[in-house]
Amino acid sequence: MAGGSGEALAVDTEVVIVGAGIAGLATALALRRVSVGGVLVLERHSSTPTGAALTVYPNGWIALRALGVGHKLTSRYEGCGTCVGPADRKALLEALAEELPPGTIRFSSKLVSTNTETAESSPETAVLRLEDGTVIRAKVLIGCDGVHSVVARWLGLSKPVTSGRSAVRGLAVYPDGHGLRKEVRQFLSEGLRAAMVPINDTEVYWFLVNNTVAAQKEARTDPMKILREVTDNLGSHMPPEYLDVVRHCSHESVSWVPLLYRSPWSILTGRAARGPVTVAGDAFHPMTPDLAQGGGSALEDAVVLARAVSRAATPAEGVAAYVSERRGRAALLVAGAYLSGWVQQGGTDVQGLRGCMVKLFRDWIFYRFIFRRLAGMMWYDCGDLVPPTSNEEGKNHSG
Repeated sequence: MAGGSGEALAVDTEVVIVGAGIAGLATALALRRVSVGGVLVLERHSSTPTGAALTVYPNGWIALRALGVGHKLTSRYEGCGTCVGPADRKALLEALAEELPPGTIRFSSKLVSTNTETAESSPETAVLRLEDGTVIRAKVLIGCDGVHSVVARWLGLSKPVTSGRSAVRGLAVYPDGHGLRKEVRQFLSEGLRAAMVPINDTEVYWFLVNNTVAAQKEARTDPMKILREVTDNLGSHMPPEYLDVVRHCSHESVSWVPLLYRSPWSILTGRAARGPVTVAGDAFHPMTPDLAQGGGSALEDAVVLARAVSRAATPAEGVAAYVSERRGRAALLVAGAYLSGWVQQGGTDVQGLRGCMVKLFRDWIFYRFIFRRLAGMMWYDCGDLVPPTSNEEGKNHSG
């Protein structure tokens, strides 16, 4: 079951997770930590997607420790554990996947549709149909399938909307060492925000967030065109050391995507749970990267969701408890990220009196008062994962 064979199958399992990104693998591991068995992760690609890097704040490290993998990453990044620091996305995904039993991840498994059914005297069951004809029935379905989530769409959550901005991200590789100081360097200009930060002695994570331009549609699938657009146009006025980092970028790590988010109101009031079905990570609360909380909040989701499911009498109760606990924080993170991005970048191309008002708000209100509160949210403790007590041991939600 670890790889799609092309044969039509009928599969029954306890839990199905759609998506083998950070949210999906972290949720699978969290469920394993609380002794929930029969977990199957569906990944539509032929291998686990990797990407460039992410910034991990204290809340993320707390969740990683709860998952039992924090030590694998802190040993790679000097001084981290409760600090703010970059992490290689591939290394994080590998650290999570290594803790899962063989066969947990089923590759080349694209979800086509989902529904639920109720048999007499049995709890509601999720029914999934894959592109290869496989039909899977599960007592719990968790959509971790990203911004364009099939599961979120089935639940009825509102479609993510554009922020009017896009982000180019990449990982620069210097085999002989980059010689840069281990610090974050950020650059702001009209309608643009960029930064770079060393991950270790040979790799540097960089990004550039810009107001969406027409060139993105043409270049977004061609790494060489993307990098050329950054060095020759979007970031041509950047310092030489930044452009050198971009030129050293690994082609397989580079991406250029529009920044989407789900409105905080939709997160607070939308239907994020339906019987035994729910969503986590970007499938639940896609946000702009301006607080660097996409990965951290997905790790939090995993811990809270596993804990809720393991303690509930039925899958539906566990899913509902998880959504109730996560709605408020997720909505605040989305709103805070959007405001932070607009103030720091979106306000740079506003002219006249309105431009002056934006700058006054940014310098005298946002940075002095609001950002401090937003920064405090990055110390959030999602709690521990505690296996079921003796009288709950082995709970499989069989009804």
